[in-house]
Amino acid sequence: MRLGRPKALTMAQQYVNLRGNPLSAGDGPLRASSFTWIYETSPSPLSRDYQIRIEMACGLPPRVFVDDPDIEVLACGRDLPHVYRNPTRLCLHLPRTREWQPWMRLDQTVVPWTSLWLFYFEDWLESGEWKGGGMHPADAPRTRQSRRRLGLRQPVECDLGSEG
Repeated sequence: MRLGRPKALTMAQQYVNLRGNPLSAGDGPLRASSFTWIYETSPSPLSRDYQIRIEMACGLPPRVFVDDPDIEVLACGRDLPHVYRNPTRLCLHLPRTREWQPWMRLDQTVVPWTSLWLFYFEDWLESGEWKGGGMHPADAPRTRQSRRRLGLRQPVECDLGSEG
C-alpha cells in the first residue's frame, strides 16, 4: 500500500495550533485563505522581548517579521545577517528545499526557528559574527543529487539576500 503525501494544514488548523501552544501565545486576524499571528517571545531568560508577526497565506510559505524592537536600529547601521529585504523579514529556511511544508505545524517549526534566529541575532549583535549557519539561496545546490554529492542532506537556512 502506497501512502500519499501528507495533507496541507488549513489556515484555521495552523491558527488553532498557534493559539494552543504557550510558546506562541498571541492573537491575530484569521481569514479563509490567510492569517496574521502576533506574539511575544524571548530567546533566553536574559534576552529582551520581541514582538513577532507571522503572515501566512494559502500556497505560500510563512513570512516572519520582528515588529518590535526594530532589529535594523539594534544593528546600529550594520547589514543584518540572515534576512530577506523589502520588507525585512527573517530567513528561517532555504526556499524550495522542502525544509518547510504546508503540512508542518507553524508552532512546532517556524516558532522555534524564530527563537533560534533571535538567539543567534543577539549573539551577532555582540560578536559581529553570525554563528547560526546557513546558506544563501543562490549558493544552494539545485537538485537532490547535487546536495548529496556535497554532503548536504538538507540546507539549514539561508544567509542574506532575497527570495528567489
